[in-house]
Amino acid sequence: MSVLVVDVGTTGLRAAVVRPDTTIVGFTYEPLPPSSPFAGLVEFDGIAMRDAVLRVAHAALAAGGPVRAVGVTAQRASTIVWDSRTGTPVAPGLGWQDLRTVGECMRWKSERGLVFAPNQTATKLEWLRKNVEAARSPHARAGTVDTWVAAVLSNFGVHATDSSNAAVTGLADHASLSNHSWSTTVLDALDIDPGTLPKIVPTIGVVGEASALPGAPPIAALVGDQQSSLVGQGGIVAGAAKATFGTGGMLDVYAGTSTPKHLARTTNGTFPIVVFSQGNTLHWGSEAIMLTAGSNVEWLVNDLGILPDAKSSDALAASVESSDGVVYVPALIGMGTPHWDYGARGTLLGVTRGTTRAHVVRAVLEGIAHRGADLLEATERDTGLHVERLRVDGGMSRNHVFTQALADATGRPVEICRDTEATTLGAAFLAGVAVGVWGSLAEATALVSPLRVVQPRRGTDGDTPQSPVSRAQWHEAVRRARGWIPELSALDF
Repeated sequence: MSVLVVDVGTTGLRAAVVRPDTTIVGFTYEPLPPSSPFAGLVEFDGIAMRDAVLRVAHAALAAGGPVRAVGVTAQRASTIVWDSRTGTPVAPGLGWQDLRTVGECMRWKSERGLVFAPNQTATKLEWLRKNVEAARSPHARAGTVDTWVAAVLSNFGVHATDSSNAAVTGLADHASLSNHSWSTTVLDALDIDPGTLPKIVPTIGVVGEASALPGAPPIAALVGDQQSSLVGQGGIVAGAAKATFGTGGMLDVYAGTSTPKHLARTTNGTFPIVVFSQGNTLHWGSEAIMLTAGSNVEWLVNDLGILPDAKSSDALAASVESSDGVVYVPALIGMGTPHWDYGARGTLLGVTRGTTRAHVVRAVLEGIAHRGADLLEATERDTGLHVERLRVDGGMSRNHVFTQALADATGRPVEICRDTEATTLGAAFLAGVAVGVWGSLAEATALVSPLRVVQPRRGTDGDTPQSPVSRAQWHEAVRRARGWIPELSALDF
């Protein structure tokens, strides 16, 4: 029997039914963009999310038929608080991109040596408890988006999150996660009532019934979206890696079951993550982050107006053989891994009187590809793993110029996922294994094959990766883009 997946992203949500042969049916999508009442503030409407989750889930089931289980995957670290008596949010949810707690993060680091990032749950929940009286009530319940979706689907019978989501909240450490518990040190420091927080459960396993849906199928997996994408592309052996290129970009690699020393950012700007957990065993990995990927193409469309839509970037870039020496550094809101320079800014170099919009568009796509190579190199340095091939999903995975540039910049074969959103498959595999749709993750992921494979073009010696812009040129361009706003470049989380 099939599995229903509910996937709530940053700007929209979807549901679909996944058959045992991995065929996806009943795909239903609704946009649900966050709001930004002021610069740096990103909020979402929990009630609108609740209603949309139920609509897409019912629609997918109506098209796909009965299911054996439900898997939930969602954006991570976004935070919501609701009243357990009514199931009603006490305030707008705070999106993971919300920056209102930057000051608090700096204060905690300087005064107590506690390191939080503003995109984590920890200081978002602290802010809600300080500024919303109902969030301090004994009836208050808090969680990330996966927790909220599970509560909605279960008619508020389930209050849980899984290890993959808990690990990126800032409210747990590697020691507490091994016991499926929150860090008492952090909760005490931030004055957070542990009774407010969800129970941490294994990623794979039934946590309750989706009683708000026909047939009340069991909720059998909760998982973060990036980890779900890694599993959905078969990333369950050491060195298996995927990169998702959407609005931003995330590169995740599976490392194994050895526990890292800490969950803080590592030397080369990556982060240890829990990929998934099964029983008492945590499966670890590493994540590298690109702050802007597809949003650079959106800039070309919506702000510069040199493209009618994002899809047309492929054909226009392909109309020229190279960027003709133009290099673009995609740092519209700073740079993530490996630099973590919030004061870096988008930079266009090498422009001449002969530069055309096709050259600029190609340079933008190639710049995003070089950032992907940065993430891969940082991941390999931090983990000591060698990634033989890179699996890619997300909207940009359908852009041929970009994927070829990515293969060239990394010097690795790039496997294009059959489904642009591999998160759906990953959540289905995890939930399906819990209820016996598949005997194991290895059995499930063996069914996955790429849409196509893009091979890196080689140099004349047959060995050196051939990229129109050399990595040496790229690093020089990055040097020039960094530190443009010194005050922001000085921030370190």
